[in-house]
Amino acid sequence: MVTRMKACALCNGIVEYKGLCPKCGDSTLDQGRYYDYYDEYSAYMDIIHVQLADGIPNSSCTDTCLHLFTCIRCGEEEGKSINLTEF
Repeated sequence: MVTRMKACALCNGIVEYKGLCPKCGDSTLDQGRYYDYYDEYSAYMDIIHVQLADGIPNSSCTDTCLHLFTCIRCGEEEGKSINLTEF
């Protein structure tokens, strides 16, 4: 029996996401999981536990990982949900 798991391909360096800033249209850079910026310990917590306290309704019921993106020109920040990939 093969057990498959879901993981964020962006967190694990499998893919690279390049977005556009909604404010100025320049490129954005991935700053990592949005949850990692809650406090000094959140980066070490399991994503499922963080999703229970993130303030986003039903986020623990979805197969997504919320990432923070920052514009390289104007510094605008935006959170984007990245779909988890089955491995």
